[in-house]
Amino acid sequence: MTKFEKNNFDMQVTLRPFNNDDKASLIALANNKNISNNLFDTFPFPYTSEAANAFLKDAIETIPHQRLAITFNGEHVGNIGLHPLQDIYRNTAEIGYFVGEEFWGRGIATEALKQMIDYGFSELKLRRISAGIMDYNKASARVLEKVGFQFEGVSKGAILKNGVVCDEIRFGILNQ
Repeated sequence: MTKFEKNNFDMQVTLRPFNNDDKASLIALANNKNISNNLFDTFPFPYTSEAANAFLKDAIETIPHQRLAITFNGEHVGNIGLHPLQDIYRNTAEIGYFVGEEFWGRGIATEALKQMIDYGFSELKLRRISAGIMDYNKASARVLEKVGFQFEGVSKGAILKNGVVCDEIRFGILNQ
């Protein structure tokens, strides 16, 4: 097992580096409006072959790995990434993730977040990991809180998604 492939519970949730064989599953998972609605606009919908190629190239070539595949019982079911900030925020990364809709409600995101937090603090030597979610994404807020993220505040009207303005809910966790 690599440092990404650890199993903390009975379910087989692991994180692993992406490879080019992930293209078909990435497109199948990501080409979903319900996924896209909760992510940055840089995550396109529809999710095309070209978008998958660009994502995989960057994810594979960035060392140390910052974007990892979430697997459940060996199947690629989602993505998770740490996006390092710059300048005075250089010891902080923003976390982003999604799990394919057919895998929602199984605790997969919770387990993947636990593993990514551990990886970010132990391997990437981060001091802080932050997260921002759309105010309507209550499930993601619950997942963040379950793994120890603390509510930090609300940025009113900070997000414009699909032509609708919404609030951003901010969370953070420190390396203790």
